[in-house]
Amino acid sequence: MSTHNPHHPEDHRPEEIDATHGYERSDVRASGIIVFLTAMAIFVAVIGILAYGLGKVLDMRMAKDDGPRSKWADPVDVRKLGNLPSSPDLQNKMAELTQRFPTPRLQTDDGLQDVADLHRREDLLLQNYTWVDRTLGKVRIPIERAMELVAEKGLPVAPAVQQQPLMTGDTQPAIATPLTNGFARTAYEQEQNASQTAEARHAALEK
Repeated sequence: MSTHNPHHPEDHRPEEIDATHGYERSDVRASGIIVFLTAMAIFVAVIGILAYGLGKVLDMRMAKDDGPRSKWADPVDVRKLGNLPSSPDLQNKMAELTQRFPTPRLQTDDGLQDVADLHRREDLLLQNYTWVDRTLGKVRIPIERAMELVAEKGLPVAPAVQQQPLMTGDTQPAIATPLTNGFARTAYEQEQNASQTAEARHAALEK
């Protein structure tokens, strides 16, 4: 009686292939290809249905957020309109949309005019008397007058603060001199001031 040893190397020899004919004699099984193509078609169909349904849901949500349709939202073939004169309704609608457009808005001058306007508002506060609280009688005074009062009366002296002894390795902090003496105009504002000065000088010469 012969015994079978599963660990014997002769039991795991690869299947011998008859190569005498020089080509594969068995045919390709078409069932695997048909199953693959069928599964692919089903997958594509399911994805298409899901994408269509998602598009419908998004369109409904956008239509709900946009509100009821109006003549401004209807598509128009502009090629049929040709060159038309300006419409007051269209201009009013554009003005309304421009006013309601949320910030931040597109700036055509890189914000230089906004900075110049800010400095003009600051100059009004720094160079004129304005109310801070009329009920309490608080008034904001010009900066020149404030500097005169400080020069006359001095600044209030704060009580001395007890300093703790420095720890090992620490040094007393030194206050560095500021690089600038305060407010500086932008190049855009300097160009505007130079242009206004030149115009005023030219007008004075013409007189």
